[in-house]
Amino acid sequence: MQQSADSITIALSKGRILKETLPLFAAAGIEPLEDVHTSRKLIFETTQPNVRFIIIRAVDVPTYVEYGAADLGVAGKDVLMEHGAQEMYELLDLNIARCKLMTGKMKGAEVAHGRLKVATKFINIARQYYAAQGRQVDLIKLYGGMELAPIMNLADVIVDIVDTGNTLVANGLEADEFIADVSSRLIASRLALKMKDEKIRPIVDMLEAAVANNGANS
Repeated sequence: MQQSADSITIALSKGRILKETLPLFAAAGIEPLEDVHTSRKLIFETTQPNVRFIIIRAVDVPTYVEYGAADLGVAGKDVLMEHGAQEMYELLDLNIARCKLMTGKMKGAEVAHGRLKVATKFINIARQYYAAQGRQVDLIKLYGGMELAPIMNLADVIVDIVDTGNTLVANGLEADEFIADVSSRLIASRLALKMKDEKIRPIVDMLEAAVANNGANS
């Protein structure tokens, strides 16, 4: 299905972000015509003519937006930092799915001053963070279960998303160094803003009002 000059395609992240994103779009008058949670479809028409959602993995949202397959997208700040979103603009902080990006270590452990072994799925973020400190690190790419890495002596520290911190505590770890606050952002490519600004701007304005109202009610 090709992009139309008259249509707006919005890429939404699956999972927790989706559950918190849909009410904001509903408040802005944009709702999918089918239940996205039960359907096996990936493309959904909405209550707004010529506006459609695509539901994809969070890590893929910046790619779809950057290459013009989607005009707008919703992705976590962590995903955008890791992706390196030079060709995109963050239009709005949706103030949902809030958490922190932090390092973690075994509770009470002293972090060595020498070369560190760091386990993470955020390789680019970790590299930049430790480079800014002048620290030498060996980066170990993992896709999940980060807490296990220090326990099994695979790594000295981890870099991961921390919400409540309960998973760290349950595994004998503790949050250590703060890297960044994370929340979901509305993004657009430079090209989409140039070519479809008249169609994108009203959506952004409605979402901004929905976010403000959501904050006032929370």
